[in-house]
Amino acid sequence: MKTFRPSFAAFVGLLALAACSDITADPSYDNKMREELYKNGSLVSDEGGWDLFGRDEEKKENTGIGVNAFLWRAALDTISFMPISSTDPFGGVILTDWYSAPDSPNERTKLNILIRDRDLTANGVKVSVFRQVKKEKGDWETAPVSETTARSIENAILTRARQIHMAQKQLD
Repeated sequence: MKTFRPSFAAFVGLLALAACSDITADPSYDNKMREELYKNGSLVSDEGGWDLFGRDEEKKENTGIGVNAFLWRAALDTISFMPISSTDPFGGVILTDWYSAPDSPNERTKLNILIRDRDLTANGVKVSVFRQVKKEKGDWETAPVSETTARSIENAILTRARQIHMAQKQLD
């Protein structure tokens, strides 16, 4: 039976690692270098540096979320009667749960809303509508949705966003 003997290279490697444990960093170096490197901003900073997306600084709206705040609030206002399943304000996604209107319990609807842009534009919002109807046995079956339904919801969101935007301008 062969016994395990560590190689000389492994021993030297462990010795080198042990020797590094006493190295300490100069705390002032980190702050000085950071100030020097980022005095004009970084690639991901809003304070300068390169603008990878080629947008003007005036067009950017500092809202704290990743999409246009007016479109975001308008979308939430427009579908406030529906249960919300999930939201992602940085990605601009709003997912509703299935909703049945009180007057039609055998039909239910679900929406996926995507806010596409930081600017308030007509193509800044995309709505996908899903519809199901209840069969005789109680199972839900996918049903067709009119092509104008999603467009109508998008227009309602855009109208509400313009109203919020105008109200905000009057306050400023």
